[in-house]
Formats: sequence, C-alpha cells, structure tokens
Amino acid sequence: MRNGAKTGLITGVAVAVLAAGGYGAYSLVGGSDDKDAPAAKKARTVVAEPPSAEQAAAGTKDFLDAWAAGDLAKAASLTDDPAGATTALTGFRDQVKPSGLTLAPAGPATPAAFAAATGSPSAAPKPPATASGAPTPGATDSPSATAPATPAAPAGVLMGFKARAEFEGTNRVWDYSGFLSVVKMSDNTPAVHWAPSVIHPHLAPGETIGVQPLPPIAGNVVDRNNKPLTGASITPLIPTLQAKVAKLLADQNKDQSDNGTGVVITNAADQNSVPDRLFTIVDPKPPKPFKLTIDNTLQAAAEKAMTDLGGKKGSIVAIEPSTGQVLAFANAPVTGLNRAFQGQLAPGSTLKILTSTALLEAGVNPDTPVACPTLSSNPKKIPNSFPDAYPNNTLQQDFMISCNTAFIDQGLASLKPGALTTTAKDVYGIGLNWQTGLPSFDAVVPDAGTNKDEQAMQSIGQGKVQMNPLAIASITATVQSGSFKQPILVAELPQQKAPRDLGPDVAGKLRQMMAATAVGGTAKDVMAGISDNAGAKTGSAEATGIATTNSWFTAYRGNLAVASEVEGGGHGVDAAGPAVASIIKAAGNR
Repeated sequence: MRNGAKTGLITGVAVAVLAAGGYGAYSLVGGSDDKDAPAAKKARTVVAEPPSAEQAAAGTKDFLDAWAAGDLAKAASLTDDPAGATTALTGFRDQVKPSGLTLAPAGPATPAAFAAATGSPSAAPKPPATASGAPTPGATDSPSATAPATPAAPAGVLMGFKARAEFEGTNRVWDYSGFLSVVKMSDNTPAVHWAPSVIHPHLAPGETIGVQPLPPIAGNVVDRNNKPLTGASITPLIPTLQAKVAKLLADQNKDQSDNGTGVVITNAADQNSVPDRLFTIVDPKPPKPFKLTIDNTLQAAAEKAMTDLGGKKGSIVAIEPSTGQVLAFANAPVTGLNRAFQGQLAPGSTLKILTSTALLEAGVNPDTPVACPTLSSNPKKIPNSFPDAYPNNTLQQDFMISCNTAFIDQGLASLKPGALTTTAKDVYGIGLNWQTGLPSFDAVVPDAGTNKDEQAMQSIGQGKVQMNPLAIASITATVQSGSFKQPILVAELPQQKAPRDLGPDVAGKLRQMMAATAVGGTAKDVMAGISDNAGAKTGSAEATGIATTNSWFTAYRGNLAVASEVEGGGHGVDAAGPAVASIIKAAGNR
C-alpha cells in the first residue's frame, strides 16, 4: 500500500557523509571483555564512517544466516535497533509463517535498484521473479510509492539479498529481492541499520505483513441481462462502486470458501489504503461476474440524451419502481462530478409532487377549488411563469399548468410547519442515508419553520431545497409503485425503508394528476405518443449565477421512472423533457 513517501526505509542509502555525532540517537549498549572494567555497560553507537566492503559483506551474511536459521535474537543483535528488529522479525515469523526461509547475500546494491523494488516513480517495479526469471505464480506488482527522501543518516553500504519463502500445502515459492544497509558501530563492528523495509522493500513504518484471505477479484462487469457493461458515464465509476459494494456486503459475504490466501501488507490506521498483495499462496476461486442493475439499452439511450444536449451540463436517472433498481444514469459532461447522484440543485416545480402529496394527505383533493392568482400571498410575492390568473382552477388544474401561486397559497393555508420535511422523509425516504453503491447526495428538504417566505419557496422546489435526478426519479417511482424502494445499483445491496407507504388513495390521486399533466398539461407535447399508463411533471428552477432557468422533467410509464435536469435548459419541456422521453421510448412497454 503506497500512500506516501516511505520514511526510514534503508537509511544507509546516504549520498553524503554526515558530521560525526549526527547519529548519536542510535546507540546500543554492549558488554566488555575486560575483567577489570566497571560493571556498567558502555554504549555502542553508530559512527559516521562507513564500514569497509568486507565488513558490509560479513554483517549482511551473519544477519541473513541468523534470520534464516530462525535465531531471531541473534539476528536482531546484529542490527542497530535490536528491540525494533526483534518485534518485526517475530511478526514476520508468526504472521507470514513460512515453512522454510532461504536468504542469500547478493552483494552491493544501488539506490536505483532499491527505488525500483519499492515501486517508486524513478524505476518501475517488476513482478517478483523465480530462479528462472519468470514471474512467481501469484506474484503481482504493488501500487507505487514516492521515492524515498535522502535519509538523515551516516554513510552506510547498501546491500542486496535474495529471499525465498516456502509454505505448507503448496509447491509455490515466493522469491523476492531484498535490501538492507550496513553501518559501522563505535566498536568497529558492522550492524544492519534496522528499517521495516529490511523485511520487504514495500513494507513501511506503521504497516504490517502477514498471510491473509484473498477474496476473488471481481470478474467482468455485466448489466442486468449479463451483457458486458457499457456507458461512458458509468465505467469510470466501476472501481469506486466495486469497493463500496464490497464494504456494504461484507457482513453478508461471510462464506470464505471462495477465498485464497496470500502474503499481504496492510495499514489498519489508514482506512483509505489499499492492501498490497505481495504473493498468492493459494488462488481464490475464479471470480463471479460483477452484476449491476443497469440495462445497457437504457444506458445507451441515457448517454445519447446527454450527448444531444449540445454541450450543456445535465444528468438523467432511470429507476425501476417495483424494485428501486437503477436502470440507467448519465452525465454531461461524463467526467467530473456524478451530478445524477451527487448534484445539489433546486428541482423547481417537479417538487410539486411532494407538495401535492402533503396537500392530499391534509384533505385537499384533485377537484378541490384552488385559485391560481398572479401573485402569491406570502410577504415576498412570487409570480407564475405565465401572466394570467385562473381563479376557478382546481388543484389538479393547477398541477397541470404548474401554478406557483396556487401551491404556495394552499400550502400556507393547509400545511403545518415542517409538513414537507416530514412527508419527504416518511413517504419518500429523503434523508435516510441511502447506500446506492456509489457516493450520493440524498437530497434535503429542510424544515422551514414558521418562515412563510421559506415555506412558499419550498412548496415550489426553490429556496433551500436541494435535489438531483436520482432523488426526483425516486419520488416519481414511489408515486408509480405506491411505496418507497431505495435506489440501488447492485441487487443484493440493503435498502433503507421509509417509515410508511404512500396510501393507495393518495397514490391513485397523484397518478391521476400526473397522467392529466402528461395528456393535457405542460408535459403533453413531450409525452405525445407515450401517455398510456404514464404520468409526468415539468419543472424549471432559478439558480444563482445562471440567467436562464434550469430545466427539470420527470415521468413514469409502466415499471419505469425517469428524471432529468439540464443546467440553463429553460422550461422543463425544452431540454430535460426530450431527454426523459427518449429513455421512455427506448424502454418500450416494460
């Protein structure tokens, strides 16, 4: 696991000789053969002068012979840090558990060779090789580390060695090249300068090495129909998705019968580090395909819909209402923020689905008279996107033409403070910390309290409300199915449950209102030809720094719910609507 500069690796790789005494912290206590000497032991210290070539060779051989023979106390005593060496060598014996260990000196080494072995950019590492020069079965390259900095140490002699470890139950052997630095002590004896990398060049301070289970590496990524996954918006996110899913399903996947075993370096203190697989002792079973809920046909349609925006930023999500499974999502541009899941935008009038839910549950009906004046009644007057007033409208007619003032005034009259926040969470699962498989922003409908202006803005999807197409598509899917199914990208993922379902009476009335909008309201032109068992809602949202409103559109037909947003796209039917319609048409009669 290479997360940063490797410090204290082989500090004898020094390019300059430091002044005498610069290494005084490295002192050892040694005995005396002089019978007349005081009983107190005198300290051995590392000196600035490097050992001779003969001393370096002898110090290397004696250390390696003791280590290979299992005499760890002797091996540790031949270093400049016996306590640290004892701990590390014992850990290697007890955690790696080789049944046999052969260590042979390889003569003087170069800093470049050591840099290559650590995986530094200065020289790329090669797979560990067998005696024949071929890669060891199961050996893999390790993630790279930055080149070690010039150590603050006395001059030492860098030496190489060859290591071979054998293991019970397999004829595989682990061959790798090791490195150590030999320094000179004040008693004119050589000592191995101790560093974790003496054990293995990849091992850094704070890391541990040992034999661990190796789960199968994820196999080919396939869609819900077992076809190789395609899609420019999703393929770059696969590594993140696989890692997150593995964590989410860890408790479910306790059966380790498919695992192999191998030598691995880990860092328990760094949750973001990636385990470094050094050697495979027993192969895991062949990997199973990594199957997503994505439908390649719909994914292709979603990608095309975003490409057709002509350079505008946008995103789209399609969900299967009966399961919550995400069938497609795409972003424009395809790189950068996954705005389909992580966008934090005001959704405009698409949120009137939520406001209608609260109103219907409060006793207002689709045929209840709800006037549509030119200005709202809250202190900061809000207009509609059209100039005329419709004093004789019903709630359903207001929904069909997306009358802001009607929803504001009726919301202020019929809903208690916090009603939208409560309904969003209890019915639509907003704020329940969704685990979709990818990082997501799970939408916010904050409690506006008694602030009538903020209540007014929230009722039409403005103010502090923040959504993305994933959230709006989920709201629409809940209307279609009658109950919240948390969106997921892998079928086995756990799904949060909303406190309650959408009652059948309210769900039926919402579908009635959305169907009327698809047939004769603001969505009729976009939904022409796809209105059977379908419903829709348009939206446009003002945003700071954007002259033209953001375009929003959401719709369902059969077992499919889709939502899209287009930055600066104008009215819902101008940009987001055609994108949604293209997905519905591509799906056919699901």
